Amino acid sequence: MPLLNTITTPYAEAFLQVASNRKEVDQVVDQSKALLSLWNETPELREAMASPVLEVEAKKAALEKLFSKEVSPTFLNLLKLLADRQRIGFLDAVLQRLLELYREQRNIALATVTSASPLDEAQQADLLKKIQSVAGTDNLELNLQVDPALIGGFVVKVGSKVIDASLAGQVRRLGLSLAKVS
Repeated sequence: MPLLNTITTPYAEAFLQVASNRKEVDQVVDQSKALLSLWNETPELREAMASPVLEVEAKKAALEKLFSKEVSPTFLNLLKLLADRQRIGFLDAVLQRLLELYREQRNIALATVTSASPLDEAQQADLLKKIQSVAGTDNLELNLQVDPALIGGFVVKVGSKVIDASLAGQVRRLGLSLAKVS
């Protein structure tokens, strides 16, 4: 088990267990996704929480002020516990591990779809059906990302499977083929 998992897994497992006992798992999972997104989009928040200069009580007060209306009391307790234990800098890793454990418990496959432009509802539904047949499961969660560097098309990752249907991938493969011929 990688070192980061040895730190994050006990917190994620315990939090998932508490949420399960309180019948808040779905709520906690939704809040985890939202908070993870915010955490990744706000480097100032990450840096402040990871800073050794900011005292634990100040971090807890900031977390209370920022998130008391956004997350359940159970979730807020996790945030305060991580601050108390000097682990709040690992919040993203704890939440990612929590989501992994949740998917494992429910046999949900995660499919990351990176497209050159945002996909509309019809495209998402069509792609979901195709990915379900490739993944061999109807229990699938889509993680949609946009990367204009793909030029066009998309890249799908499900577990260890990667389907590259992007123009950038086609250009790269064409370049490799031409290099072999020369």
